Amino acid sequence: MTPKVKPVSAVILISGSGTTMQNLVERSRDGRCNLDVLGVISSKNGVPGVDRAKGLNVPVAVCARSDYTDADAFSHALFKMIAFKKPDLILLAGFLSYISLPHRYAGRCMNVHPSLLPKYGGKGMYGIKVHEKVLKHHEKESGCTVHFVDQQYDHGPIILQKKVPVLPEDTALTLSERVQAAEREAYPEAINLYAEHRLLLQGHAVKILPQTPTSGRFAKTGP
Repeated sequence: MTPKVKPVSAVILISGSGTTMQNLVERSRDGRCNLDVLGVISSKNGVPGVDRAKGLNVPVAVCARSDYTDADAFSHALFKMIAFKKPDLILLAGFLSYISLPHRYAGRCMNVHPSLLPKYGGKGMYGIKVHEKVLKHHEKESGCTVHFVDQQYDHGPIILQKKVPVLPEDTALTLSERVQAAEREAYPEAINLYAEHRLLLQGHAVKILPQTPTSGRFAKTGP
């Protein structure tokens, strides 16, 4: 019998609609994701994701980026709020503000991006803008990437990717829908791998370990 996997606790960071957050919460509740959502923090007031979290009965707070003069001040306030929850993981879910990641959260902060990184990532590349670029460059495939967060936009070690075809009749909207469907599967899968102690960070690469009873929680080796 496969031993029961203990859920990992997490704080989810949002900036907009909160659909990615909702997917994670729902999957944590129906058993498809080994996740315990401790709370949600939004970088903006008045966004749909705040109401969505309230509707899901998830504790939600706002740390408005507009209240701070620079990224360091914002990051300090944000991580002070996060530290109060003591999560195993921090999950970015449509979070658009740059954060200066404290060293203690290295290998403990994930993001999902709507392209096959390193293509179409970086500052200003989010949402529909990504899909417009993919179509402009006549790509044959796109997809999503789940990666660990570092100090650069969309740059940290890649955990996994899921590909989708780009169809001749695609618009940015239809491609977005296909990529979002891939994201809904990829993000919980990456979280489950973490919960199963199967992610090993080696430099800037992530190795997925085979499932064994003796695998250790996420370990970092190398420089």
